Parts: sequence; C-alpha cells; structure tokens
Amino acid sequence: MRILISGAGGFLGSHITDMLLGQGHEVVGMDNFITGRKENIAHLATNKNFTFIEADVIQPVKVDGPIDRIYHMASPASPIGYVKHQVATLKVNSQGTWNLLELAEEKGGRFLMASTSECYGDPAVHPQPESYWGNVNPIGMRSMYDEAKRFSEACTMAYHRERGVQTRLIRIFNTYGPRMDPYDGRVVITFIKQALHNEALTIFGDGMQTRSLCYVSDLIRGINLTMESDFIEPINLGNPNELTILDIAKEILALIPQSTSKLTYRDMPPDDPKIRKPDIRRAKEILNWEPVITRKEGLAKMIEFYRDQLV
Repeated sequence: MRILISGAGGFLGSHITDMLLGQGHEVVGMDNFITGRKENIAHLATNKNFTFIEADVIQPVKVDGPIDRIYHMASPASPIGYVKHQVATLKVNSQGTWNLLELAEEKGGRFLMASTSECYGDPAVHPQPESYWGNVNPIGMRSMYDEAKRFSEACTMAYHRERGVQTRLIRIFNTYGPRMDPYDGRVVITFIKQALHNEALTIFGDGMQTRSLCYVSDLIRGINLTMESDFIEPINLGNPNELTILDIAKEILALIPQSTSKLTYRDMPPDDPKIRKPDIRRAKEILNWEPVITRKEGLAKMIEFYRDQLV
C-alpha cells in the first residue's frame, strides 16, 4: 500500500514509519518539525520506499498518486509543546484533521486519528473505558490539547457518518521509548535525562499521582492493528499496569545505579491528571492486543538509547 503519515518526524510517527516500511509499504511522510525531529527520520534518507514532504497539514494537503491509508499523528503531545504552541495545537487537531479527512475522501483511503487519553481529562472514573466522556477543563492550561483532540474525534466520526469515509480512532495513553524529545517535559524521558546528568529528579506534588506506561513497540503494533481492523469507535491503547510518579522515579534510579541523583518536590501544575489507567478490554476483544514488553525491559532499552546521547 501507499501510506501517508502526518507527524512522521515525531516520536510515534517515526516508529510507525519504520514499521510500515518494514512491512513492505511505500510511505509518504509529512512534518513541519514544530516539535518533530529531523534526526528521527534521517536514517530513511536513502530508502527508496520513503518520500518526505516538509509541510504543515493545517494547509490544504495535496499528494499526487494513490493514498491507501492516512495515519494522522501530527500534533505537539507534551505539556511543554502544546502550551508553547497553543494555536498550532488547536489548528493541527482541527483544520489539520479536516484537511486529511478531505484527502481520505478524495483518495478513497482509510484514515486513522491518533487521539489521546487526555480526552478523559482528570478522570472521575477509574480505570478509563472508551464509554467514559471525560472530565476536561475547557479553558484550562491543557485545553488547547484536550479539547482539540475531542474535536478531532467528533470530526472523524462526522466524516464517517455523513461522507462514508473509512475511519479509525485510537486513544493513546502514556508511551515511552527511544526518539522522545529529551526536553519536552514528559515524565519518563525527563527522569532518565536528570538521572544520567546526576541532577535532582523533579517530582510534582507528592508523587502519588499515577500513570500507566506502554513501550513504543507495543503501542505502534496496536495502532497498526486498529488501522487494519473493521472497528470504527475509539479504542484505548496503553498499558494497564498503573504506578505512581514516585515509583517511576525510583525504578529509573535503580536502573542507573551510578547516578547520584536525589528527588526534589515542586508544586503540581494546573489540571495535571491525578490518575491515569486505560481499560483495554476493547483492544483485547477487537484486536487481540495487549502489551508484552515489561516496564523493566522497556526502561532499560530507553536508558541505553539515551546514555550516549545525553552524557
């Protein structure tokens, strides 16, 4: 197949690109590098099945030739990224989604929207099933991301229902692995960077807020399975093994025994979710998918990837 990936230079977009090329597909990558990184796809420069277009999907998207699949992965995805680029985040998840759905309709291709667990906000239901409508502050410091992703889901379903576009929806929970931006503020990469530099690990609040961490290879496998499934409603993709921020810090320090880092505590940022855990029963039933990489294995791989880069 010939496949278009928006956000191909991003953490997840670059891994999906590698996976699809490995399956023998032709991939057209698109990114404006607002938060994506050119080094994430530099190894593909001589790959004859990969074409790259530097462009912003908030502008009308024109691609010559057939397009069988569209993975819409473009968007700042960390609080530092989307607070810095608030308008761009709103646009890529509204106008960008709209433009790519128009392209999917024109080409007769299938469209997958990469949504987020942040659609659930600071949840009052735990764990979070796809049927939960969420608890989102519509004007808060995360609203440019949370509400834009909620709109993108509505837009995707509207094109499916009214225009007959083949669409798929995923809600991505916390994911970690190689190629994350070391400076985007997400918890795992931040702790690894601080530990490798012997800096204090920054804990917000008391560190008892929870996250559920999925290794990137597990996640992209689930994304691909969703795209090739016949299911059109949202599917949670994440690891249901929940742990506290404090536990994450301690596990990373245990895997970097030479680090002299200690823990330091700061005030909680606004609207930071207190709990986060996916209900993945739908993914198990529809996709026969669940994570297989243990956290210890995944963290060790990630630390090894960054050891030379960050020290």
